[in-house]
Amino acid sequence: MTKIKICGLTNRASIEAAVIAGAEYLGFVFAESTRKISPEKVRLLTTDLPKEIKKVGVFVSPNSATVESRIAVAGLDLVQIHGENRLDRCSRPIIKAINVAKDQSFNTNKYPYLLLDAHPERYMGGTGKTFDWDLVDVQSLPKEKLWIAGGLNETNVASAIHRFDPQVVDVSSGVETDGEKDLSKIFAFCRAVNQADKENY
Repeated sequence: MTKIKICGLTNRASIEAAVIAGAEYLGFVFAESTRKISPEKVRLLTTDLPKEIKKVGVFVSPNSATVESRIAVAGLDLVQIHGENRLDRCSRPIIKAINVAKDQSFNTNKYPYLLLDAHPERYMGGTGKTFDWDLVDVQSLPKEKLWIAGGLNETNVASAIHRFDPQVVDVSSGVETDGEKDLSKIFAFCRAVNQADKENY
C-alpha cells in the first residue's frame, strides 16, 4: 500500500490532521522556505506522536554537522536532501531528492530512498508543479525505494500511483490554501491515496 508524507508542517493542527488522516511521514523544512521551522519547534510540536509516525527533516545541500544537530534536537527519523549531498556521514537514512530533467539517469543504488520532484523555482521543493512524468522510465526505477513528489494533490495523486507504484507519495502545496495547510485538503488527499490503492491492488 502507498504511504503518505505530508511535508512543510509548521503547526499542531496540521500535524494532528496528517496523523489522523493516515500519513506515515511528517516533513519539516529546515532549508530556506516559507515553511521553514526550527528544530526546537519540531520537538515541541511532536513530543507525543505515535511511534509508527516518522519525522523527516528536509535540507538543501547541508553539511554533516548541521544535519546531525537537527536530528538530535528535532528527533528526526529520516533526512531528505535536495541539491548537493555534502554529507560525509549521516546517522539516519537519506531520501535523495532528484529534480527530474530530460535525458536524466538516476543512481538508484547509492541511497536508501529516491524522491522524484519538479525543478525548483525560488525554493527547492513545494513548488506545486508536476514534473514531466514521460521523462521517467518507470521500469528502471526501484519501486521499493521510490518516493514521488511535485505538484501532487487530491485530483492527480491516483494517476501518479497508477503510473509509478511508489512506496511513498509526498505532498506540500497540494494540501494548502493561500500558503497555509488546509486540514480538509489533507484529509481529501489521504482519501484519494487510499482509494487509488484499492483500485491498484
